[in-house]
Amino acid sequence: MPRHWRWLVPYLFLIPGGLWLLAFFVVPMLVMASVSLQTGSLGTGYALTWNFGVYPEMIGAWAPQFERSLWYSIVVTALTLAVGYPMAYTIAFRGGRYKSILLLLVILPFFTAYIIRTLSWKLILADNGFVLGNLKDIGFLDDGFRIIATPIAVISGLTYNFLPFMVLPLYVALEKIDPKLVEAATDLYASRLQAFLRVTLPLSMPGVFAGSLLTFIPAVGDFINSEILGSRDTTMIGQIIQRLFLNNNAYPEAAALGFMLMAAVLALVFIYARFVGADELTR
Repeated sequence: MPRHWRWLVPYLFLIPGGLWLLAFFVVPMLVMASVSLQTGSLGTGYALTWNFGVYPEMIGAWAPQFERSLWYSIVVTALTLAVGYPMAYTIAFRGGRYKSILLLLVILPFFTAYIIRTLSWKLILADNGFVLGNLKDIGFLDDGFRIIATPIAVISGLTYNFLPFMVLPLYVALEKIDPKLVEAATDLYASRLQAFLRVTLPLSMPGVFAGSLLTFIPAVGDFINSEILGSRDTTMIGQIIQRLFLNNNAYPEAAALGFMLMAAVLALVFIYARFVGADELTR
């Protein structure tokens, strides 16, 4: 390639990924936005009437589900970070020759279907299952105590299913940290806690950022866990969109909810990236 064209090489590598995003993200988003502005029915057909009133109508009708989904996702992200960071730290710095086995155990649940894992979690949390049932038999819990069909069950299922999405990026970030940097901090009279807060944690922030996004984004739109483990009081916005699309054939309303959910997630991701300084993480 001529020298004056070599600056194009990095951008050429972006073409496959850019085409993929264009075909499977941008185009579907535009189609969904167009469908949301249509009116009609499945029998008579739909026509683009620029019905922007569907957006405030859907917000007013399903605001509690929106708020609940966002709240559940934030809690799940915090819980997976609290549980996943010590796991990733232990594997990266204390795993030794067992790192591969420990990482295999982290991703092992992915060998089972998502719905099967959630159904298994339902058996674990059942009112008379082998966990709560035994605790009730010995009198540790009241007979009326239950976890299924509560927010705790939904959040527990989401946390369990999305924990690997947090652990793996954290492990990659922690694995890249040179242990000599921590040793240098301790040589300069820093305690282990100070060395962690001033060296390890800042250097692992790219993993925290990536893991948080990989956990929050699928959790906010999930409908399997709330459908299987929850109740009417724990309905998430993903369930509403699924029912409007597949059960009610209310395509404009479902598309409007999906488009607003995607826009809200993108806005929150942008705010989070600005808050944690994502530009600085890549330097």
